[in-house]
Amino acid sequence: MPTRTARTAWNGGLQDGSGQVELSSSGVGTFDVSFPKRAAEDADGTTSPEELIAAAHSACYSMALAGQIAEAGGTTQALDVSADVSLGPDPAGGFRLTGITLTVRAEVDGLDADGFAAAAEAAKAGCPVSKALAGVEIALVAALEA
Repeated sequence: MPTRTARTAWNGGLQDGSGQVELSSSGVGTFDVSFPKRAAEDADGTTSPEELIAAAHSACYSMALAGQIAEAGGTTQALDVSADVSLGPDPAGGFRLTGITLTVRAEVDGLDADGFAAAAEAAKAGCPVSKALAGVEIALVAALEA
């Protein structure tokens, strides 16, 4: 299986510094990062490790769910998946990820609500990013749409 690479070039200290994250393997983009903006409510045009984790998790979960739906005998028409990754203080000092919420709305043929719910939970458990983030509480809000 392949290895994917991203890199960050950082200049300055934590509070006054900034950096750029480059998606090296794909070459699709370079994104600004800064700790003050990471810790602020408004990202103001910068990304953060939490947003990048959210992107990875929503993409991975979408793939895992499409696979679970097919395995259960259904056909995926559309999935809309978002991941909310929260950063907060760590009681031991510093910061930590305090929780992740995966929200999915799906259009699926061939599965009832119970079958879809089972596929959604199996995808959460089987998604490699979910496994990597096992130390963080991951909530799932899944709804099958008509």
